[in-house]
Amino acid sequence: MKAVIQRVENALLSVGDKKVSEIQKGLVVYLCAQQGDAEQLCAAFAEKLVKLRIFGDGQGKMNLSVRDVGGQVLLVSQFTLAAELKGNRPSFSKAEQPERAKQLYLLCADEVAKRGVEVKRGVFGADMTISQRNCGPVTIIWESK
Repeated sequence: MKAVIQRVENALLSVGDKKVSEIQKGLVVYLCAQQGDAEQLCAAFAEKLVKLRIFGDGQGKMNLSVRDVGGQVLLVSQFTLAAELKGNRPSFSKAEQPERAKQLYLLCADEVAKRGVEVKRGVFGADMTISQRNCGPVTIIWESK
Protein backbone atom coordinates (compact mmCIF):
# COMPACT_ATOMS: atom_id res chain seq x y z
CA MET A 1 0.00 0.00 0.00
CA LYS A 2 1.21 3.46 -0.81
CA ALA A 3 -0.16 6.89 0.05
CA VAL A 4 0.60 10.52 -0.67
CA ILE A 5 -0.60 12.67 2.23
CA GLN A 6 -1.01 16.42 1.74
CA ARG A 7 -1.94 18.99 4.39
CA VAL A 8 -4.63 21.31 3.03
CA GLU A 9 -6.68 24.34 3.98
CA ASN A 10 -9.52 22.97 1.84
CA ALA A 11 -10.24 20.60 -1.01
CA LEU A 12 -13.09 19.88 -3.40
CA LEU A 13 -13.58 16.69 -5.42
CA SER A 14 -15.91 16.57 -8.42
CA VAL A 15 -16.91 14.03 -11.05
CA GLY A 16 -17.93 15.84 -14.19
CA ASP A 17 -19.91 18.88 -13.09
CA LYS A 18 -21.10 17.23 -9.85
CA LYS A 19 -19.49 18.11 -6.52
CA VAL A 20 -18.93 14.84 -4.65
CA SER A 21 -16.85 15.66 -1.57
CA GLU A 22 -15.45 18.72 0.12
CA ILE A 23 -13.28 19.22 3.20
CA GLN A 24 -11.90 22.20 5.03
CA LYS A 25 -8.73 21.98 7.13
CA GLY A 26 -7.28 18.51 6.96
CA LEU A 27 -5.56 16.01 4.73
CA VAL A 28 -5.99 14.94 1.13
CA VAL A 29 -4.78 11.37 0.90
CA TYR A 30 -4.13 9.61 -2.41
CA LEU A 31 -4.17 5.88 -1.64
CA CYS A 32 -2.98 2.96 -3.77
CA ALA A 33 -3.59 -0.69 -2.96
CA GLN A 34 -0.89 -2.91 -4.42
CA GLN A 35 -0.78 -6.61 -5.25
CA GLY A 36 -0.74 -8.72 -2.09
CA ASP A 37 -1.74 -5.98 0.36
CA ALA A 38 -3.44 -7.47 3.42
CA GLU A 39 -6.48 -6.04 5.17
CA GLN A 40 -4.38 -5.52 8.33
CA LEU A 41 -2.51 -2.76 6.49
CA CYS A 42 -5.67 -0.65 6.54
CA ALA A 43 -5.71 -0.51 10.33
CA ALA A 44 -1.97 0.24 10.48
CA PHE A 45 -2.33 2.96 7.86
CA ALA A 46 -5.32 4.54 9.63
CA GLU A 47 -3.50 4.53 12.96
CA LYS A 48 -0.47 6.24 11.43
CA LEU A 49 -2.59 8.76 9.52
CA VAL A 50 -4.68 9.99 12.44
CA LYS A 51 -1.61 10.33 14.68
CA LEU A 52 0.73 11.90 12.10
CA ARG A 53 1.84 15.19 13.65
CA ILE A 54 2.01 17.56 10.69
CA PHE A 55 -0.12 20.49 11.88
CA GLY A 56 1.36 23.46 13.68
CA ASP A 57 0.96 24.06 17.39
CA GLY A 58 0.97 27.45 19.13
CA GLN A 59 4.71 27.79 18.52
CA GLY A 60 4.46 26.86 14.84
CA LYS A 61 6.03 23.41 15.31
CA MET A 62 4.49 20.37 13.68
CA ASN A 63 3.18 18.75 16.86
CA LEU A 64 -0.53 18.23 16.15
CA SER A 65 -2.37 15.54 14.23
CA VAL A 66 -5.43 15.83 12.01
CA ARG A 67 -7.43 14.44 14.93
CA ASP A 68 -5.93 17.01 17.33
CA VAL A 69 -6.98 19.93 15.09
CA GLY A 70 -10.45 18.56 14.33
CA GLY A 71 -9.53 18.19 10.68
CA GLN A 72 -11.06 16.04 7.98
CA VAL A 73 -9.63 13.55 5.49
CA LEU A 74 -10.44 13.40 1.79
CA LEU A 75 -9.46 9.86 0.75
CA VAL A 76 -8.93 9.34 -2.98
CA SER A 77 -8.17 6.01 -4.63
CA GLN A 78 -5.10 6.46 -6.85
CA PHE A 79 -3.86 3.33 -8.63
CA THR A 80 -1.28 5.35 -10.58
CA LEU A 81 0.91 5.49 -7.44
CA ALA A 82 1.87 1.91 -8.31
CA ALA A 83 3.46 3.08 -11.58
CA GLU A 84 6.74 1.55 -12.67
CA LEU A 85 8.74 3.77 -14.99
CA LYS A 86 11.02 1.45 -16.96
CA GLY A 87 10.31 3.25 -20.21
CA ASN A 88 8.24 6.23 -21.24
CA ARG A 89 4.90 4.53 -20.69
CA PRO A 90 4.17 3.64 -17.05
CA SER A 91 3.21 0.12 -16.09
CA PHE A 92 0.61 -0.37 -13.38
CA SER A 93 1.03 -4.14 -12.98
CA LYS A 94 1.79 -3.76 -9.25
CA ALA A 95 -1.59 -2.16 -8.58
CA GLU A 96 -4.17 -4.41 -6.96
CA GLN A 97 -7.06 -5.68 -9.09
CA PRO A 98 -9.98 -3.19 -9.08
CA GLU A 99 -12.47 -5.23 -7.02
CA ARG A 100 -9.94 -5.99 -4.28
CA ALA A 101 -8.49 -2.46 -4.41
CA LYS A 102 -11.97 -1.01 -3.84
CA GLN A 103 -12.48 -3.27 -0.81
CA LEU A 104 -9.18 -2.11 0.70
CA TYR A 105 -9.91 1.55 -0.09
CA LEU A 106 -13.31 1.38 1.63
CA LEU A 107 -11.81 -0.50 4.58
CA CYS A 108 -9.11 2.17 4.98
CA ALA A 109 -11.80 4.88 5.02
CA ASP A 110 -13.75 2.97 7.68
CA GLU A 111 -10.61 2.46 9.78
CA VAL A 112 -9.80 6.19 9.72
CA ALA A 113 -13.39 7.05 10.68
CA LYS A 114 -13.27 4.53 13.57
CA ARG A 115 -10.39 6.57 14.97
CA GLY A 116 -12.47 9.73 15.26
CA VAL A 117 -11.64 11.60 12.05
CA GLU A 118 -14.33 12.53 9.52
CA VAL A 119 -13.60 10.95 6.14
CA LYS A 120 -14.91 12.10 2.79
CA ARG A 121 -14.33 9.90 -0.24
CA GLY A 122 -13.73 10.11 -3.91
CA VAL A 123 -15.55 7.87 -6.39
CA PHE A 124 -13.59 4.67 -6.94
CA GLY A 125 -12.64 4.22 -10.59
CA ALA A 126 -14.08 7.56 -11.70
CA ASP A 127 -12.29 10.33 -13.56
CA MET A 128 -12.19 12.88 -10.76
CA THR A 129 -11.21 16.53 -10.59
CA ILE A 130 -9.65 17.63 -7.31
CA SER A 131 -9.05 21.24 -6.36
CA GLN A 132 -7.03 21.69 -3.23
CA ARG A 133 -5.31 24.50 -1.41
CA ASN A 134 -2.15 23.02 0.05
CA CYS A 135 -0.91 24.36 3.33
CA GLY A 136 2.84 24.64 3.92
CA PRO A 137 3.09 22.84 1.58
CA VAL A 138 3.44 19.61 3.51
CA THR A 139 3.51 16.36 1.52
CA ILE A 140 4.35 12.99 3.09
CA ILE A 141 4.74 9.68 1.26
CA TRP A 142 3.83 6.54 3.21
CA GLU A 143 4.63 3.02 2.00
CA SER A 144 3.89 -0.26 3.69
CA LYS A 145 6.81 -2.07 2.04
